[in-house]
Amino acid sequence: MAMNLLLGLHVTMSSKGSGACGGGGGGGFPSFLPKDVEKIKDPFARSLARRIKRLPVQMSSPENCIMSSCIKPVIQNKSSPLVLLHCFDSSCLEWRCTYPLLEEAGLEAWAVDVLGWGFSDLETRPSCDAASKRCHLYQFWKSYIKRPMILVGPSLGASVAVDFTVNYPDAVEKLVLINPSVYAEGTKHLARLPKMVAYAGVLFLKSLPLRLYGNMLAFNGIPFSTILDWTNVGRLHCQLPWWNDATISFMFSGGYNVISQIKQVKQKTLIICGELDQIISYKLAVLHSELPNAIIREIAESGHLPHVDKPNSVAKLIIEFAKSDVQLSCPNQIMLKSYVC
Repeated sequence: MAMNLLLGLHVTMSSKGSGACGGGGGGGFPSFLPKDVEKIKDPFARSLARRIKRLPVQMSSPENCIMSSCIKPVIQNKSSPLVLLHCFDSSCLEWRCTYPLLEEAGLEAWAVDVLGWGFSDLETRPSCDAASKRCHLYQFWKSYIKRPMILVGPSLGASVAVDFTVNYPDAVEKLVLINPSVYAEGTKHLARLPKMVAYAGVLFLKSLPLRLYGNMLAFNGIPFSTILDWTNVGRLHCQLPWWNDATISFMFSGGYNVISQIKQVKQKTLIICGELDQIISYKLAVLHSELPNAIIREIAESGHLPHVDKPNSVAKLIIEFAKSDVQLSCPNQIMLKSYVC
């Protein structure tokens, strides 16, 4: 869990020298976003933030309806839609550089905030354990997607994707896992912390100094003002009043442990790994061997979140995978091909 907390810090990274970010500026932000969105300078983060919507998702009872945040596609067609998840303690803004590239390719892409993270209205304080996150995603899919999708999960979002796919196999046509963190065994001892200690911990987790420190570790030679702006993008959702309770709910629930589910995934799977990922890359060959119908691709000069620091490369791989109707020619054979922006 401690590693997953650090992974959440990395979502503030922006595209480095990729030329993928652009557009945006000015106001017009949704009223439910924290006011600090006005202070963000990243033009593409501003542009995508203006597109965030809340859609009603009916949960277990008629009175339990969650206004759920997402990026709704402009393009809706008959092909399999992409549904983009995000990392631990992140939001749909994580896709700010890759999302427009997918749209430009004519794909129907939804960026969905996982229950408990992002910008959904959680005033009712629903449970945010793995089962509730799965149920919420299914109800979102049932209401708005309504056909088999290509589910994309980076880092801990890969655990969300694997868990969902095994429980609702008919809803998923293909999987894309980006540097997947699927061998974590939940939150372990953090689930047994005294509540007062746990709340103190999550307050530290969302603090500007800690998040800023995480970004300074992730980059060399980046101006401090730029790192600060990226940090503010990554922690924007933490300013919502229910973030503390939602994070504690997930922590105390035990988190995700999908190790036993991996071999049950039968869908075609694309595993994308960053060449310079120092966190879980050594486990990807093991994961690839456990998935019966998977290929693996490497992106050169990229770290743990290539969809953030190499969006052109990730978009290229996802587009090719989404538009390919042929069977994977070499299942369970590692095929590394580097793409450099």
